[in-house]
Parts: sequence; structure tokens; C-alpha cells
Amino acid sequence: MRLTAPRLRAALLATASLTLVAAVLPAPEPLGIGDPLFPELGNPGYDVIAYDLSLTYRDNTSALDAVTVIDARSRQRLDRINLDFTHGKVESAVVNGLPAQFATAGEDLVLTPERPVPAGAPVRITVRHTSDPSGRGDGGWVPTQDGLAMANQADAAHRVFPCNDHPADKAYFTFRITAPAGKTAVANGLPVAAPRTSGSGAAATTTWTYRTLHPMATELAQVSIGDSAVVRRTGPHGLPLRDVVPAADRERLEPWLKKTPGHLAWMEERVGRYPFETYGVLIANAATGFELETQTLSFFERGLFTTDGYPEWYVEAVMVHELAHQWFGDSVTPRTWSDLWLNEGHATWYEALYADHLGKYPLERRMREAYQRSDQWRAAGGPPAAPRLPEPGRKISLFRPVVYDGSALVLYALRQEVGTAVFERIQRRWVSRHADGVAGTADFTALASAEAGRDLTAFLHPWLYGKTTPPMPGHPEWGGTADQGKSTPKRV
Repeated sequence: MRLTAPRLRAALLATASLTLVAAVLPAPEPLGIGDPLFPELGNPGYDVIAYDLSLTYRDNTSALDAVTVIDARSRQRLDRINLDFTHGKVESAVVNGLPAQFATAGEDLVLTPERPVPAGAPVRITVRHTSDPSGRGDGGWVPTQDGLAMANQADAAHRVFPCNDHPADKAYFTFRITAPAGKTAVANGLPVAAPRTSGSGAAATTTWTYRTLHPMATELAQVSIGDSAVVRRTGPHGLPLRDVVPAADRERLEPWLKKTPGHLAWMEERVGRYPFETYGVLIANAATGFELETQTLSFFERGLFTTDGYPEWYVEAVMVHELAHQWFGDSVTPRTWSDLWLNEGHATWYEALYADHLGKYPLERRMREAYQRSDQWRAAGGPPAAPRLPEPGRKISLFRPVVYDGSALVLYALRQEVGTAVFERIQRRWVSRHADGVAGTADFTALASAEAGRDLTAFLHPWLYGKTTPPMPGHPEWGGTADQGKSTPKRV
């Protein structure tokens, strides 16, 4: 198109105006949504709808080439767009089809679009970048003996790809993973198509594509690349099950893998239908010190299943812990990280119930032992719904005993207060009302009060926020002893 003189003058004026606006923008700075524990985590001004993540893996020492496409909707005018991202190099950024300037500020990638994004508008962001496979501790990629896996809790997804790295902003995910032929790549959700191989000989690669059918928090993303066997079977209601294990351990691990359908049926009896499109366990040949509820594909260390010393009932209970998270934490996701007790307290509750179900560790005994240690846990880590900040440089230290058995104890107290029938209605109602959404402590208190037919705020507040543990309903004989007890492997 050839511009006439008046249009040319108008265009020049508009360009000058845009240049002036850009010139007066402040220096890029990290932003956050004000999470009480991680104030710079997440980014204001937009909601992510979907991520499309392409990763090209060569080996554990080479950076992965990556393209992250983000579809979002602005909540306000955006002269700049902040993404959480670190440990990678950015090659280019595009916003709504136009090149964008980019800079780093703290652990934020700050984009300046050529044209500001108006409020309420769709926005597509494309970032070409690398992804550092080294792990460097505290989450992100986890190197395994034969490849990589992810462990993005508490806020480490942005060590892998640019994102709005807060659980309150859930989105749909598509993963496109290219790896050397012979490796197996898996991710959350279901495969979109058959793996596609290109090239030949040593240069041959295979691309795998997966997509989630439900929204997911960034901390729950999972990609595994390795010498893996994929074991398929069917769960309750025809649910497709997919386990991913080191190929060399396929037969050795089968006695554990075949337990999952029974675990699913047991959980469904208590809280209702499994909330996602598939489930399975990812057993990685890595030493992390934890297990993790990555959505539809829970992450486990190989050593949990192969090391002598863990009783069979304990291993099964930990498997149920991560499975329970699919309802509590994955489908119903915490509004803030201070609401973590809703995840871990519920998962620990069902872990404890399952151990009781097996006749190996009575629930009453476990809760009394937790009650005896509760004051000490609160002193060290804060009360369940107001946990203390993690140790500097160790965000995973947020996962203290008070958010596990200390929070399951809150649920036991609630059951003692309202009775088993009402308590079980609360559990079912919680996961059905907030499925695929986010919810916090105030939401739980309101729902519990509605199901009980009376306001439970005064009862729950000291259990959730008190510096000391309240008296246990129905157990006037219980008293705190501040006994430290024995430590167990960390499960998150």
C-alpha cells in the first residue's frame, strides 16, 4: 500500500507518539501477584489460557532448544508483559505477531510489545529460548541416569520455560518433545498422535506430542525423557492407565504398578470419580528425596520401590498419597501457597487412612502421635494455614511436618467435631465444587460450615492459625509432649 501525503503525516505522528511512550516507560522490573510466601511469583495483568511447549533434547549436558507459545487474555492494558523465566537464554519474543523487545529483571522475562495490549484482549506470546537441563537444585529439570524429568514444585516451572508460574493461573498444555530415536518421551495428558520419526542413523529423532484435557498449574507440568518402558492397563470405568518406568526394571516393578487400579477404586469410594483423563506413575532413576503429584503422571524415585527397608504397606500408602493429590492439589488447586495445607493435609489424610485400611498403622494412633508433636511443628514451621517462609535458597523447605501430619490433624479434628457422615460430605463436595479450579482456606471453611449446617469459623480458626494446638474434640486425655518422633522420606 502506498501512503498519500496526509496519511503519511498521520502515520509519522503516530510513530512519534509511540516512540515517546516507549521512551518514558520505566526500567523493566520483576513483578508478582503478591503471594504471601512468594511475592514476586506470578504476574499481574493477564490470565493464561494455554501453553504450547516445544522442546528438543539432545543429551543431559546440552541446553534444550525450546519454543513456548502462550495464549492469554489481558485483564488490563499491558505496555509490558512480565513472564517468570530464568536459567535459559532468550533468542526472540513475539507478541500478537509483532517482534517484542525483551529484557530480564530478577527471575522475570519482561517483554515490551510493539503495540500495547488493550484490556480484555487476546494475546499470543511466542518465545524462542533454551532450557537448562542441569537442574541446579531447587526444582526444574531433574537429571536421571538415562535422561530428564521435571520437578517444578514449589515455583520452579520457570526454570524450564517462560510462564505465569503461580498455581492460581491454571491453563491447558500441549507438549511437543523431540529426542534422539530410541529414547521415550512422555508428558502430562494423552498422546495427540503417534510418535513421528525423522532422519536416519545417529541423527534420527522422534517427536512426541501430548495434550491435557483439563487445566493444570505450571508446578504440575511433567516431561520425562529416557530409556523407558510405557506400561498400559485399564483402571475403574475404563480409565486408561499409563506407567513409565526404566525399561530395565519393567518386570521388577510390575508388582507395584498393578496396585494402581485398586488404589483408584479405593479413593473413588471415598471422594468420587477420578478427575482426569488418565493416570499412572513415573518412576525415575534419580535421587531427589521426594515424590511429586505431577498431574496425571505422579513422579516417584526408583529407590522407593527397590531399596530394602521400606515396608510394603508404607510404599503403598505413599502411592496413595500422590494419587490423592490428583483430587486435592491438582484438580482443586491452592489459591496461594499459604493454602498448601489443603493439598498436603488431605493427601496425608488419605495416606493415613489407607495404612489404617491395610491394618498396619491405625489412624487413631497416628493422629495421637501427630497431636503430641503438633506444638513443636507449629513453633518450627508456623500454623498449617500460615506457614513460615522457606529457608533462603531452599524453597522446598516449605514442605515441613506441619503441612503433612500437622495438617491432616486438622482434618481429624474436623471429623471429630462434625461426625464422619458430615465430614465425608465435605470432602466430596470440596472436590466436586472446585474441580478444575482454584480455592483457598476461606473457601474450605465456608463449604465445611454449609455442609455442617453451622458456622465452623470459630472452631477451625485456632486449628488453622493458632500458635498452639487446640484441645482435640472427643479426646480430653490427649496432651502434647513435643516429641520429635522419627523422620520419614519427604513426599510432596
